[in-house]
Amino acid sequence: MAMETADLRIALFSGNYNYVRDGANQALNRLVDYLLRQGAQVRIYAPVVAEPAFEATGDLVGVGSLPIPGRAEYRVPLRVVGKALRNLEAFAANVVHVSSPDPVGHQAVTWARRHGLPVLASVHTRFETYMRYYNMAWGEPVMEALLRRFYRRCDALVAPSESMAQVLRDQRMNYDISIWSRGVDRKIFHSGRRDMAWRRSLGIGDDEVAVGFLRLSWASCKGPTWAEPSPPWTCCSTLRSPRHSAMSHWKSWPAACRWLPPPRPAARALSTTAIQAA
Repeated sequence: MAMETADLRIALFSGNYNYVRDGANQALNRLVDYLLRQGAQVRIYAPVVAEPAFEATGDLVGVGSLPIPGRAEYRVPLRVVGKALRNLEAFAANVVHVSSPDPVGHQAVTWARRHGLPVLASVHTRFETYMRYYNMAWGEPVMEALLRRFYRRCDALVAPSESMAQVLRDQRMNYDISIWSRGVDRKIFHSGRRDMAWRRSLGIGDDEVAVGFLRLSWASCKGPTWAEPSPPWTCCSTLRSPRHSAMSHWKSWPAACRWLPPPRPAARALSTTAIQAA
């Protein structure tokens, strides 16, 4: 007999549920909000900090963690022990959801298998590609093998798009991979935010469609050369319209921060606000 949503008791494990805002934890918080509204029980196990980026949705239980060297705003979850482990046992989950292949994620999969519980893994990041950014591309096959071991111990994976799902299939990460699409938050991106004066200043006609291409680059460098601390993630975008080439402005990062190659001279970084205005 199929289980009803209200019968679900989900233990969700996240490496970053709310202490730094990013796309992955926005998706997770919206998922938890939806599940709670459907009557499911959800408990989240993740690192906690004194001043998180936003209020967590659902019951958040802190786990032991340490800051990442050189990226102190992010933390590595280490173990679910003591009070957190007793909380997990008492919660009596019937489904485990892991969202990052960190030490706590591995522990959660082992715990679930020991208790005979199904494990779902959501894939938000291609962690193996991080090796390239640290000039350690030689280690990418090793990282991929470690990820494969983690994901194959799960019962199923979900990816945000068919293209990402195909990458995971090609890497033989799992044989049960489906799509968890995100959609667009219409409270943030809608035509009411369009700024016609801004569009016209760039030569975009009122009846033209402007297409934004966005990517994220790390920009965590902070120091005396900056008037304000830089955000952990900066949205770098190229804006195009059918009759216009890329219009650009690329922020001049300090030399230590130039981990990614800058775009072509004709491209420039646009804020999310600018994309909304288009």
